[in-house]
Amino acid sequence: MKRLLMTSAALTAFGGAAMAQTEISMWYHGAGNQVESDILNGIVSDFNESQSDWTVTVESFPQASYNDSVVAAALAGNLPCIMDVDGPVMPNWAWSGYMQPLSIDEGLIEDFLPGTLGMWDGELYSVGLWDAAVALYARESTLEELGLRRPTLEEPWTGEEFMAALDAARDSGNYEYALDLGMNDQGEWYPYAFLPFLWSHGGSLVDRETYASAEGALNGEAGIEFGEWWQMLFEEGYAPGTSEDPADQTRGFIEGDFAFQWNGNWRAVATMEEVDDVIFLPAPDFGAGNFIGGGSWQFGVSASCPNPEGANAFIEFALQDEYLAAFSDGIGLIPATSSAAAMTENYAEGGPLAVFFDLSNDQARLRPVTPGYVVQSEIFTKAMADIANGADVIDTLDAAVDEIESDIEANQGYGHE
Repeated sequence: MKRLLMTSAALTAFGGAAMAQTEISMWYHGAGNQVESDILNGIVSDFNESQSDWTVTVESFPQASYNDSVVAAALAGNLPCIMDVDGPVMPNWAWSGYMQPLSIDEGLIEDFLPGTLGMWDGELYSVGLWDAAVALYARESTLEELGLRRPTLEEPWTGEEFMAALDAARDSGNYEYALDLGMNDQGEWYPYAFLPFLWSHGGSLVDRETYASAEGALNGEAGIEFGEWWQMLFEEGYAPGTSEDPADQTRGFIEGDFAFQWNGNWRAVATMEEVDDVIFLPAPDFGAGNFIGGGSWQFGVSASCPNPEGANAFIEFALQDEYLAAFSDGIGLIPATSSAAAMTENYAEGGPLAVFFDLSNDQARLRPVTPGYVVQSEIFTKAMADIANGADVIDTLDAAVDEIESDIEANQGYGHE
């Protein structure tokens, strides 16, 4: 009898071990954002309870230090299985060997917004549950006061109409500035928010066909035209420059100091709470099309993950509309699908932010899809700040091109053929 009892105990222990879930580590950039963390932890909890093979554990980092933490961990061989990655950074991490292509049912992402899909070298490396979009904030009363046509996606303002609107606002004497561009935020905001103006003038940060050179793309005729227009905005007092106080930028449009503001949908809800007649207008077309930036934070799998099947299973699980809608309702960003948008308060048809879904779907263009972008974005940011502060346009763009060319050469073309 004693021997039988021991055997039963051993079988029970063995069965318990067999049922134990394998741990899948995950890093996330949202430390300090309680709402965002609660939603993510809810998805993780649902996934862990939905099956018996895997258990995801989350470690969150402040966004400001997240990328540096990932790079340091990659060099030390200590990456987690699942990590989130900012869309334009992903090609660099994939090229550097930090990430592996996803192995998910791509039928699940057929209806996702283009900016939520992270592609590199023909393969899917990351998927986002949301995207972000920028629009021109205005008041209905401002358009009426200044006698301005309300632009639409089908008929955006031309560059001439846009400047006429700024002239009307400046000449009215009712505003401290006609336009706010958020110049105080000299980080990723600059390429995300301002590259679309360069594209609309016909220029580019780098040749998007080959990604082998910036010569003629950034410093060609279209780039110079853009740079001169950009400098004029500050020299002629249309917009505050790089010394803008962050508090003034946060409150300026709400308090009526700015007639127009170039801003993201993440600030829309707070603005609507204080500005009854705020409207969100599409980007103007300076002749080569009207664009906004696309691509936000996305989930991917590290190249060193010992259990990629579990990591991919979690990512597939997180793509459900209910979770896309929960993130949208919680943090105000654009749900990745129209069916998820229909489940939200703000992005459903007729909702106050539904226009941002259309902007993201119709106007969004990814920043340069190249590993070199992480360097190119910093070079662009410095050049835009320098030109805004009065530096010679041609000399500044030429110097930026030289820096980009040197970096591409030093990295053997970043894998582009």
